[in-house]
Amino acid sequence: MDIVVKGRKTEVPERFRKHVAEKLKLEKIQKLDGKVISLDVEVSKEHNPRQADRCDRVEITLHSRGPVIRAEAAAADPYAALDLATGKLEARLRKQHDKRHDRRGNGRLSAAEVVDVVPGVAQLNSTGETAAQEAAADAVPTTMVGSLRVQGEGPLVVREKNHVAAPMTLDQALYEMELVGHDFYLFVDSDSKEPSVVYRRHAYDYGVIHLRTDPLAESEAGGAGGALGG
Repeated sequence: MDIVVKGRKTEVPERFRKHVAEKLKLEKIQKLDGKVISLDVEVSKEHNPRQADRCDRVEITLHSRGPVIRAEAAAADPYAALDLATGKLEARLRKQHDKRHDRRGNGRLSAAEVVDVVPGVAQLNSTGETAAQEAAADAVPTTMVGSLRVQGEGPLVVREKNHVAAPMTLDQALYEMELVGHDFYLFVDSDSKEPSVVYRRHAYDYGVIHLRTDPLAESEAGGAGGALGG
């Protein structure tokens, strides 16, 4: 398993790279997920003096033959941020490990086992893109307008992604949302076969939006914008 350490708008000293290798214990990670392929560690720095207590951010992304698992944290220095992010990553790995073994007892496949059983399943990178999509994205000229990323000559598109995903249940979507640490998760509902979004509301409450296609609906009809606030 490879560990790739990179900096975003900051230099990563060799001392920190060695500390990452010591902190992310490969034996422990492989025990929780024997199909892990690589770990990406990205270090970034916020130069705003008002955020001095959270100026260093570390994001860890684990790639395996299953769901991508991501953990990130910010602190006053990169070493403290790495400690926090590592704790989150290990907690999510244990959760995935325990759920995988529970499912095996019920004769069900875990998400990590789908690649071995289902032929032709696409391998995704850390941003959820296939290798072909990643290569195509690199070929498009990209410029920065302030803090916005503009691809091509327009119209203005901050970022666009295409995902290949098998239909899943609401429970599985909630589970995979927790693994990547996001507040929402887009998926294809296995019952309706329609796109849906599950999102975090308040405390431990969740909401779900189901999008129903209607070929008779007028093109001017309003979409689901702003619906996450409900």
